[in-house]
Amino acid sequence: MIDRLLAAQDGVVTSAHARGAGLSSDALERRVRSGRWRRVSPGVYVALDRPFTDAARVRCAVWSTTSGVLTGTSAAFWLGLTTHLPPLVEVTVPLTASGRPAPGVRLRRRTLDTADIVEVRRVRVSGLALTVLEASVVLGQEVMDRQLQRHATLLGLRRAQDRNRGRHGSREAERLLWSAESGARSEAERLVVRLLTASGLRGWVVNHPFGGYVLDIAFPVQRLAIEIDGWAFHSDSAAFHRDRVRQNALSASWTVLRYTWRDLTERPGDVIAEIRAFVDRVQ
Repeated sequence: MIDRLLAAQDGVVTSAHARGAGLSSDALERRVRSGRWRRVSPGVYVALDRPFTDAARVRCAVWSTTSGVLTGTSAAFWLGLTTHLPPLVEVTVPLTASGRPAPGVRLRRRTLDTADIVEVRRVRVSGLALTVLEASVVLGQEVMDRQLQRHATLLGLRRAQDRNRGRHGSREAERLLWSAESGARSEAERLVVRLLTASGLRGWVVNHPFGGYVLDIAFPVQRLAIEIDGWAFHSDSAAFHRDRVRQNALSASWTVLRYTWRDLTERPGDVIAEIRAFVDRVQ
């Protein structure tokens, strides 16, 4: 039973797990003394005949705390939103919890609502909505974007945000969520208009009709269409499909340049330079 438990838990067990599998306290200590197991924190052990993986690090970090919950980008790793575990595993414990963090653990103190806690592979972890909000602040809005295409919903994100106001990163998460809720596509279109106006480029029009479609921005003389993807735009699968049909129809006679919210906010100079280069080349 112990071997099966170690295999299922990445080589990590707690003393409670070991007792539940039929191992006495004396037998547990004999494994430590013999060098087969190593005590990483009070009541948490790793088997030394197995690799110490990122998954093992997560289990050690959470199980070394009292009522700890994996949160932030560490939770994003555990839930499969990212492939990299940060050097310090983030664990959130209730405000009333005592104790100091184990090595390799970043401890946050906040009492989480039970609605924001799930158990995945025997590890308590923040739920998808809260994890998306917190990871997006650190890793970028594309985390929220991808999850809105998959399993997250704007309603779920909003409820998690409202339950967790005042936490670390809450203000930035609110900004990202507001952009998604208010239709970042429209805001992105307004932003590209401001960029084009400031650039001094001429000959472009907004919402240009062509072949039954309306182009976001067009340079009609050069047959250049600028299509803007507000970064949460493809949470609406019907809109995503319509955009692709429109682009396929345009490609026969227009050049289409697509830009995302991130392009416009993080590399606006590159966006304008690319547009200018095309316009200058075909004039």
